[in-house]
Amino acid sequence: MKNSTYEKVAGILGGMGPEATVDLLNRIIQLTPATDDNDHVRCIIDNNPKVPSRIKALIEHVGENPGPCMAEMAQKLEEWGADFLCIPCNTAHYYYDYANNAVSIPVVNLIDLTVKHVLKTNPEIKRVGVLCSTAVISTKLYENGFGEMNVEVIYPEESFQTSLLEVIKSIKAGDTGAEVQSSFANIVTNVIEQGSELIVIACTELGIISNNVSFPLADATKILAEEIIARAKQV
Repeated sequence: MKNSTYEKVAGILGGMGPEATVDLLNRIIQLTPATDDNDHVRCIIDNNPKVPSRIKALIEHVGENPGPCMAEMAQKLEEWGADFLCIPCNTAHYYYDYANNAVSIPVVNLIDLTVKHVLKTNPEIKRVGVLCSTAVISTKLYENGFGEMNVEVIYPEESFQTSLLEVIKSIKAGDTGAEVQSSFANIVTNVIEQGSELIVIACTELGIISNNVSFPLADATKILAEEIIARAKQV
C-alpha cells in the first residue's frame, strides 16, 4: 500500500529531440529542493529519437504519423511504473490524444499548462509573442488556448520565422554557437517590436539558448519541470 510519503513517478516521452529531453531532466534536478539523492524525483524516460519527424508530417507532408509511436511509448511507460506522463515537445502535442487515449494515467498537456501559467501570472496581458516551430503555428496550438481568453498571439514575421526554424534545426544538430544565438536574438527583437508584452518559449530546443534574454519570458520547459516536481511531490 502507498503511504502518505509516497511520491509519484514521472514518465517522459523523450527524444523529441534528445537534447531537449536532457534539458528538461536537468531543470527538474535544478528546481527540486534536495539535500540528498533521495530527495529528487524519480523519472522513467523513453529517450526515443526514432519518433517520426513532426516537421516532416506537419510541414512537409511527407512523413509518417508520429501518433501511434507516441501511443506505444506512453503504454510502455505506464507498464514500467509511471504514475503520470509528459511530452517535452510542443509540436508533438498536435498528437497529444494518441498518447492520452492509450493509457489510464494522466498525461500532462504542455500547451494547456503553459497558457494557464501565463494567464495566471499575467492576468492583464493582451499580446503574447510565441516562439515555436512553424508546425505549431500551422496547427494553431497556442492560438486556440490564448484566443479563448482574448489574448493575441504574435509570431515572428515570415523571414524571421524561417530563420527560427533554422535555429531549431541547428540546435537539434548540436549547434548552439554564437551565430545561432545571434540569429535567435534578432528573432526575439522582431516579436518585441511587434508589441509583445511577454514571450513564450514554445519549443523545447529554444529553451536551451534562451537564458540570456532579458525580456519577460515564459519558458514552457521550465513550466513543465515545475509541474512534474509538484505532481511527483503531490504539493
